[in-house]
Amino acid sequence: MIKFCYLAIFLILVHHLVAVQSINAAAPKKGVSRNPADFLSLGYYLKKCPEAESIIQQKVGAWIQKDFTLAASIIRLHFHDCAVRGCDASILLNYRGSERAAYVSSSLRGFQMIDDIKETLEKKCPRTVSCADILTAAARDATVFAGGPFWEVPFGRKDGRISIAKEAEMVPQGNENVTALIQLFKAKGLDILDLVTLSGAHTIGRSTCGPFLNRLYNYNGTRKPDPSLNTYYLKLLKKRCRHSTDLVYLDVITPRTFDTVFYTNLKRKAGLLTTDQDLYSDPRTAPFVEAMASQPFLFENQFLVSMTKLGNVQVLTRNEGEVRVNCNYINAR
Repeated sequence: MIKFCYLAIFLILVHHLVAVQSINAAAPKKGVSRNPADFLSLGYYLKKCPEAESIIQQKVGAWIQKDFTLAASIIRLHFHDCAVRGCDASILLNYRGSERAAYVSSSLRGFQMIDDIKETLEKKCPRTVSCADILTAAARDATVFAGGPFWEVPFGRKDGRISIAKEAEMVPQGNENVTALIQLFKAKGLDILDLVTLSGAHTIGRSTCGPFLNRLYNYNGTRKPDPSLNTYYLKLLKKRCRHSTDLVYLDVITPRTFDTVFYTNLKRKAGLLTTDQDLYSDPRTAPFVEAMASQPFLFENQFLVSMTKLGNVQVLTRNEGEVRVNCNYINAR
């Protein structure tokens, strides 16, 4: 395992170098097919709305100061958005039959924060800053306020006009196997390293007991607990999960600290969700878990790379989509 861990560290460093070079690369030459993310830029709002980024940062900080758990909620909301139709703010659309209205989205939070930011930006720069850009930047700022790394967010995303409740089920719910997760990430242009790294966002945040109750009482229909679950952790979870709606921290040791204890927990068989714990039992992902657990700087550096990649998934740019006036509804035509 040690040999594979060193190999994983080497691959992470190479991946990080290639990703950074890609992010900083010059725009493709004329005639070359361009990825929509190529039209995003760090200076997109420099003249249109120069205070946009600082307004988002200040608002996110104020909300998290009132309720620290919102940091994880905003990161999760961003992931749910990008996992369906790309990062187009479709998760924010609020009407019957939308992703937001789906049962699997019922535990999502942070919508009021985004509405607050949008309202302020509309007063400052009407019809300029998209909800997709707001959510992407808010996820970055939430990470920083939680103690995680900072990264530059390129802007220019447009908001989508379509949101379908059934599609919200594409987002992992905590019981998928590693193969299914790898396939989902691959479809979004993300790889195994991104999967392991972005799962590390569970270093903060909470989950309702519903998604993992089967691990406590009836794992795979055996009427017994999941044998891979740490015995002491099992007893703790049974005490805290009286109802499926009860909340427990994803990282039982340092739930309010953005660190690598999440990965250490997996090695101790104290991963809360099946999707998390399986990362350490699957040979394709285990070496990366080992590397992250033993080298915190690798996690932080790779997290900013993977989050940048996530924020660029299937974005709408230029004449695609729109800039919503209200993040909850598409613009009137």
